[in-house]
Amino acid sequence: MLNKLFFWLKISRPGLWFATIWLYLLPTSQMDIWQSTNFWLGFAYITFPLNFLVYGWNDMVDQETDAANPRKGNYWFGAKGSATQLKELWKVILVVQLLCMPYFIWIGGPKMLLLFTGLILINGLYNLPKNGLRSRPPLELLCQIGYLLIAPFSIIVNQVEPLPTVTYAYLFLFAIQSHLIGEVMDIEPDRSAGRKTTATIWGMKNTKLLIIGIVATEVSLLLIYFEEYLFAGMLGIGLIWLILDLFFIYKTSRYTLNQMKLFGLLSNLVALVSMAYVWYSGCLLG
Repeated sequence: MLNKLFFWLKISRPGLWFATIWLYLLPTSQMDIWQSTNFWLGFAYITFPLNFLVYGWNDMVDQETDAANPRKGNYWFGAKGSATQLKELWKVILVVQLLCMPYFIWIGGPKMLLLFTGLILINGLYNLPKNGLRSRPPLELLCQIGYLLIAPFSIIVNQVEPLPTVTYAYLFLFAIQSHLIGEVMDIEPDRSAGRKTTATIWGMKNTKLLIIGIVATEVSLLLIYFEEYLFAGMLGIGLIWLILDLFFIYKTSRYTLNQMKLFGLLSNLVALVSMAYVWYSGCLLG
């Protein structure tokens, strides 16, 4: 049983939890919510249960692609499950959601029910075994809007003020950027499996250029709309790295597994610092 628990935890990709934690904390910026039971229950949900649903669903339909992916098989980027393990995974995912979702629907009412419906619908369309949007670029990028539902989830659970529309625009760019980085890392395994993504169609160089353009837009939003110079500077350092990576360092070479793990570790450290700064400063609240 212990092996199963570790496998399920690996499915949820703890190395990528920072993204959902970041989005959950954002609406609560500068608020004294640490004593709230609902805050911690919501926090717990967006770590393992939510990521278990999103990534586990994807793993069930991407078994063949993941089997040939050297990035898989660890707590950073997810498990590499056998056919037997993945065949039964939906039952565990369903049980976990049935244990969690009713409580949040109870405290959040129809809005929460609608939010969970949207979450399941987006993931369902993305993961359809045939003609799923995950293999119909650029629609797989639009599906990243599902991540933005974590913000209204936090708003409902913690009863805080809605975020400005421009903040959602920034978060959407962030979600697309993060997804494209994953596609760049998986470009060779995806090509070998015959899977179509924006990266496999556009190529590594053009996809990296797209990522640079998205991050540059994020920096511009921070400078022009939010007038936030420190956070923009932090993101600007990342932009400089992306430019150096494309034109001088790795260019279009494939990353090794150790390099990808290192990038994952550094991403978590940067996310931790930026998360703390954004929360304490409230700079993205408009």
